[in-house]
Amino acid sequence: MVAVRSAHLNPNEQFELDKWIASLKQDKNTSKRLKEVYRQCEDIVAGSEQGSLLLWRGREMIEILITLSMDKATLVAAQLYPVVSSGTYDRELLEENYGKETIKLIDGVEEMAAIGQLNVTLEGSEASGQVDNVRRMLLAMVDDFRCVVIKLAERICNLREVKDESDEVRRAAAKECANIYAPLANRLGIGQLKWEIEDYAFRYQQPETYKQIAKQLSERRIVREQYIKDFVDDLTAEMKVSNILAEVSGRPKHIYSIWRKMQKKSLDFDELFDVRAVRIIAERLQDCYAALGVVHTKYKHLPSEFDDYVANPKPNGYQSIHTVILGPEGKTIEIQIRTKQMHEDSELGVAAHWKYKEGGSGGRSGYDEKITWLRKLLDWQEEMSDSGEMLDELRSQVFDDRVYAFTPRGDVVDLPMGATPLDFAYHIHSEVGHRCIGAKVAGRIVPFTHKLSMGDQVEIITAKEPNPSRDWLNPSLGFVHSGRARAKINAWFRKQSREKNLEAGREILEDELAKIGATIKDAEQYALKRFNVNTPDELYVGIGSGDLRINQIINHINALVNKPTAEEEDQQALEKLQESEGKAPAQSRPHKDAVVVEGVDNLMTHLARCCQPIPGDQIKGYITQGRGISVHRADCEQLEELSHHAPERIIDTVWGSGFVGSYILTIRVEAMERGGLLKDITTLLTNEKIKVTTMKSRSDYKRQLSIMDFDLELTNIEVLSRVTKRIEQIKDVMSVKRLG
Repeated sequence: MVAVRSAHLNPNEQFELDKWIASLKQDKNTSKRLKEVYRQCEDIVAGSEQGSLLLWRGREMIEILITLSMDKATLVAAQLYPVVSSGTYDRELLEENYGKETIKLIDGVEEMAAIGQLNVTLEGSEASGQVDNVRRMLLAMVDDFRCVVIKLAERICNLREVKDESDEVRRAAAKECANIYAPLANRLGIGQLKWEIEDYAFRYQQPETYKQIAKQLSERRIVREQYIKDFVDDLTAEMKVSNILAEVSGRPKHIYSIWRKMQKKSLDFDELFDVRAVRIIAERLQDCYAALGVVHTKYKHLPSEFDDYVANPKPNGYQSIHTVILGPEGKTIEIQIRTKQMHEDSELGVAAHWKYKEGGSGGRSGYDEKITWLRKLLDWQEEMSDSGEMLDELRSQVFDDRVYAFTPRGDVVDLPMGATPLDFAYHIHSEVGHRCIGAKVAGRIVPFTHKLSMGDQVEIITAKEPNPSRDWLNPSLGFVHSGRARAKINAWFRKQSREKNLEAGREILEDELAKIGATIKDAEQYALKRFNVNTPDELYVGIGSGDLRINQIINHINALVNKPTAEEEDQQALEKLQESEGKAPAQSRPHKDAVVVEGVDNLMTHLARCCQPIPGDQIKGYITQGRGISVHRADCEQLEELSHHAPERIIDTVWGSGFVGSYILTIRVEAMERGGLLKDITTLLTNEKIKVTTMKSRSDYKRQLSIMDFDLELTNIEVLSRVTKRIEQIKDVMSVKRLG
């Protein structure tokens, strides 16, 4: 059981709600609402074994969120979330008792459970479901950042809660937080949460190192704190003399950051300069640089350790001036200089900028905030992928084929990559799409074929009456990309009169047929049976209503009307082969373990060109003069001749475990001459993923045969056997044999 802070206990060691509510220092309305919600949660979990733990989690989350100045709705959602997620609350009563805003926040936090799937490899339907979960999570995150902050608070509570669990449980919690939630808090600029997550994760993952650094900090704490106090007093006096409005204070150092700097710079604990750290918080920006001038005038600084993140903010928006000086006694001190606003931003991150009030700000500012937020999320997923912790395939499915665009009010719209303004309009509502006559992206008029980009703000211009165009259904024109939009357009046209559809369908068909050099008669001959219509009029009506896809009809007719002859197909196949000639890689050279001679190691070998052996062949070796062992097929004619002249040079060899890559050999195909034969063979080889490096053909007029020699790139004898058997099954092929 997790301990409860003594400040919230009465003399009988019982939790005292009023005392806790007062300690939160919220306004009267918020305090009253939190008390009501807490009492309701107590009633819900009464009698539950986990009741006390669920209430504790809610309190801890609220205390964390209050340090970030979160609003009443966020605090209420945080108190309810542990109870709701445990399944002890009837969800149907949630909206009735707490309203849509609270429900939306809780649902958003629950959607973030998909984060845990980012490090899991799934296949098939599981992978598809995983992608959908992550997309819903991202939409929830983009739509309202508060659900993310609640989730971060919940994870910190979990880290606090598992401190007495087994090492395995602690490490699992730490790994997830270190890989996912710490980078997320960093990208959002929420320093308060980032440091706590990192320190807990480090403590659980490397407990001995954590204890060692903590011990070293503790041993010298009194001397170090006195040193910092004296330095702060001295520097404060200097600021007053220079009329600089600034507050100087020592700042805590986090154990994880100390360890990370030790690793990054290969330093021992004694060599670290930022164990002694001071922060200067100034009223104005100009005071920051004035304070820097005072520091550098009074103390010698280390130029290599100076960073101006005010002029060049970090990607997460962090701003501060960092410098390291040689202080009294020659000891190094790290100093950070920033304004109050910069300090608040660094501690609270996005929470410092987005003060959600009832009713919301709406308008352009809401859009700008969400665009900034979206970019931070994308930065976060990049950070995770850089560390190797995110599944690449999943990331590409989630991010690379989706576009998140926004309405002028800042509502997020999830669209497929390649979506157009019409897709956006139909996603909003069917009537918006039907009445769409124009669109603006970022305030500028764009054509309907404009491809939307991540973060675009889209405004749809509408007419009073619906008037979609049949051209919108033509894929070659690029007006709509999503099946959702196309289905809604089709539905609209199906409702129109048969006569209009017939006339429009015939006009569309004639236009498209002209592009491929075909006629209406061709369409009547080839399309009626294929598309299950009885008359040309039914074909036209189907096209006009959208029931039949014009591109499918045209592709079918084109394949029949403009089908190449067998000779043309052979010529095309030959041209492709000629294009690939000369591009084949050199034949793989055997690894030193590719061919094994019993009792002898590290012999140089090469494959004989005369017979082109490949793995799986029975082989023999011939000891050459100066070129190692030449490896031949056991039935090689040249090897037989060599064995007569120098039998002592013939040795037994076998394929070892080291043969890798591909090997080139030649097969000869003899077949009756006919058009399309070459195409049939090359198509088979392509389907088998066999590369043809060269091809030579000639005709045997006496036997009326075509003789073709193919140089193939193969990996072993099994592949060769399979391919030759399949070629033998091709019509008019008489024989297939291997040369060499």
